[in-house]
Amino acid sequence: MDRAGTLRDSPSFRTRLADYLSLERNVSIASAAIFILGLGEELWKKFLPKYLEALGASTPIIGFFGTAEDFFDAIYQYPGGWLADHFGRRRAFLLLVTAAAAGYVVYLFSPSWPFLLVGLGLVMAWQSMASPAIFAVIGDSLPRERRAMGFTLQSILKRVPVVVAPVAGGALIARLGIIKGIHTSLLITVILAGVTLLLVRKITLTAKATGTTNIRGVWRTFHSVLKRLLVSDVIIRTCEGMTGVLTILYVTNVQHFTVATFGTLIAIQMVTSILVYIPAGKIADRIGRKPFVIATFLSFALFPLAIIYASNFAWLILAFIVGGLREIGEPARKAMIVDFAQEGMRARSVGLYYLVRSLSITPAAAIGGLLWKIAPEVPFITAGIIGLIGTVVFALTVEERYAS
Repeated sequence: MDRAGTLRDSPSFRTRLADYLSLERNVSIASAAIFILGLGEELWKKFLPKYLEALGASTPIIGFFGTAEDFFDAIYQYPGGWLADHFGRRRAFLLLVTAAAAGYVVYLFSPSWPFLLVGLGLVMAWQSMASPAIFAVIGDSLPRERRAMGFTLQSILKRVPVVVAPVAGGALIARLGIIKGIHTSLLITVILAGVTLLLVRKITLTAKATGTTNIRGVWRTFHSVLKRLLVSDVIIRTCEGMTGVLTILYVTNVQHFTVATFGTLIAIQMVTSILVYIPAGKIADRIGRKPFVIATFLSFALFPLAIIYASNFAWLILAFIVGGLREIGEPARKAMIVDFAQEGMRARSVGLYYLVRSLSITPAAAIGGLLWKIAPEVPFITAGIIGLIGTVVFALTVEERYAS
């Protein structure tokens, strides 16, 4: 073996690499779990509105489904944090992956769209209840100055499946049709859930809940800056929620591109996110979080506008690149949340933050579905305006000294 190869394989090289990427053991396991389960979910997740449509749901019903998703996302956050604080990160992960797997089975055997609402209640156990536990693992395992990079690793492993899986899921749908294609994808996801259960058993963090167990008490521990971030975040996520479930319908039904093409656009969006994650996360840990959060919020505002003004496929690609840039400040924003959460209530604080945020934006998707009835462009224009307002609110209310 040559000298270069020896250096690459040496423990010191691996140690430096692990330190640069914040590859702490528990963070790596939690991130790998996100990757594996995400690989299955993203086979069908972006095509779920088309699955609902195939099972007889109208556009307003699809909008209502998005609202139901936001509702579950809201009410599950704090219980997920409570579980992670009181029973430990590992036991919480085991319970929530099991619940999600049951939801995939319900999706798989649903004869009509109302059954998907039952499945959604189980699937969201992973998508929402596990979120505070993931945040807490990073907060527990890494010092403040390395948390943005810790969230960068988690974010990359969450988005890599979105590059690969929608293309594969779209190809399955193109070959087998909406129903059979999504059924095949769901079966794969159930298998991957079993693999994820084996992996999360290796997490070693224990429960260490302290302080109040009352939601009002947890809210009183929130730093004023965290509350200001929450306000702007609510506005931005209202922008996202208003068009999230409608984007595939606009691209396929209004702009007349295929479902497989939409999968390719999602892949382009995620590649963009992945390319900016590591440099953005590293710089944010060094110079501060605020510029990156502003860039993220501005991209949220521009994405829906870019979609409706895309006159051809090339411009649509550019629109989804803008969509990918929405993630440039996500590790910085998440690090800010963990930074201001008290250690003994870390998972509950994260859960309460997302409870308030998600509950506040619950009506957004349903409103978007109703605005669609006026004209398909209306919810996208409205969302863009709301997003610009949220960006300005954050820029004016959160001081730089608190975002570093």
